[in-house]
Amino acid sequence: MELEIAKIFVALLVLVNPLGAIPIFISLTPTSSQLERKRIAQTTAIAVAVVLCLFAVVGETLLHFLGISIGSFQVGGGLLVMLIAIALMNAKPAPTKTTKVEREEAEAKTNIAVVPMAIPLLTGPGTISTVIIYASTAHSWVQVVYLLVSSLLVAITCYGALVMASPISRLLGQTGINIVNRVMGMLLAAVSVEIIVDGLYRLFPQLSR
Repeated sequence: MELEIAKIFVALLVLVNPLGAIPIFISLTPTSSQLERKRIAQTTAIAVAVVLCLFAVVGETLLHFLGISIGSFQVGGGLLVMLIAIALMNAKPAPTKTTKVEREEAEAKTNIAVVPMAIPLLTGPGTISTVIIYASTAHSWVQVVYLLVSSLLVAITCYGALVMASPISRLLGQTGINIVNRVMGMLLAAVSVEIIVDGLYRLFPQLSR
């Protein structure tokens, strides 16, 4: 049980990447007090938990409703995750995260907790796709529970990272954050390959022979 939760938790944590969101969080809350930042972080974490748990529960049903096979979704989702991994290894913003225009619009908003912090900065298409893939390939309700527990742990981690955004930013600096992102990118690349390979096996069963 511990191993399964740890594996899913690490995969989701690397995708959500709360450390990478710290510079943006600080830039969007330049005049906010520590208490205000804590409230924003709390709302963001709750939104992250709701999004992850929601797609963990309805993900498979959504695929069936749209008539998309699990194998096809795995290959597509795996390629999307690979793009995010490559961006992380190059210390660049992921293509599925917020754009420059979206960040500029966010600066004018009074409440940034849900949009853009939770969606799409933390839980973007890559994260949602991975949650749906894990939910769709679960062999029992126990594995779905593992996914839900991992999702809640990721949300708690996001809360902790955002609350400690300023100390973490001073400690690591942009260079330190980039180094962590590159390591996380390598881990994420391995996760994406695993997803793609499993999807190809589902689409072409003869490959496993």
